[in-house]
Amino acid sequence: MEGLTAVHGRIAEIQNRIFTLASASSTSTSTAVSSQWASAASAAGLTGTSATTATGTAATAASGMEGRVVAAAQRYLGVPYAWGGTDPAVGLDCSGLVQRVYGDLGIDLPRTSSQQATAGTAVASLAEARPGDLVFFDHSPSRPGIDHVGIYVGDGKMIAAPQAGEVVKVQDVGDPALIRRVLPSSAAAAAAAAVPGSGLAGVPYADLFTAAGARHGVDPALLAAVAKVESGFDSSAVSPAGATGLMQFMPATAAGLGVDPADPASAVDGAARYLRQLTDRFGSTDLALAAYNAGPGTVARHGGIPPYAETQSYVRKVTSAVEAYS
Repeated sequence: MEGLTAVHGRIAEIQNRIFTLASASSTSTSTAVSSQWASAASAAGLTGTSATTATGTAATAASGMEGRVVAAAQRYLGVPYAWGGTDPAVGLDCSGLVQRVYGDLGIDLPRTSSQQATAGTAVASLAEARPGDLVFFDHSPSRPGIDHVGIYVGDGKMIAAPQAGEVVKVQDVGDPALIRRVLPSSAAAAAAAAVPGSGLAGVPYADLFTAAGARHGVDPALLAAVAKVESGFDSSAVSPAGATGLMQFMPATAAGLGVDPADPASAVDGAARYLRQLTDRFGSTDLALAAYNAGPGTVARHGGIPPYAETQSYVRKVTSAVEAYS
């Protein structure tokens, strides 16, 4: 047991060293990462270094944020698989790994692979994939839908938490059902400051927020902020009061707007229309948010944001999230 503990400690030391070195995101640093991992892993008596060395090659080819994603993912190599796992000290499942890696870089992704498959923008094929893209799979014929995800690192390889009894490792991508890019392209990043809502790169349902915002004259960042505060981007969320879906519509409100709250596209479009109506009625975003939370009748009755701690906190939280996404 002491020998096993020493090896695990050595793994952690190596991974932390890689992450620190790679955060500089330069080509020379990425090359050093590959060399240090290979030599340190060999010195520790660990096997399977050839696959890991392949990620070093991918990291060298990547640049900027792409290289940082690969390096952050490398940090968790060797962590045991655990179904539902989000803590590397205990274990990670496939989507827990992805959420953790991107969270380390300040990018929020939802919890499950099926939800993560809605983030960012689609990539047409593996030939067009870049390091840092997410590759998704449907491995259960009896249960259609996305059920596995990995982080593409280049050269036809991905880092993933495969299944029970295995560890986070590098493996062949194979034939993914879906590929999504949650990192902005260089051109998009350069133009981001000039485009409303362009700070949504990596935000779940970003495409829906952007499209609905354009249709109804609502800031996409506001729609994203409402979804984050309302449901944490969980399209299956149900509140104790009975509000449902991504945008947390009460049944009567959803019916009045003709919205299916369980359908993210319908919910986001309905929220954009509703916020447009509330803003036009009350004359400010803050009052529209208060009405979204407490009801328009309550705002009208109080002549402003009602003196409810929940509603006042809600307006502050959404406003803060808008600033972060703008």
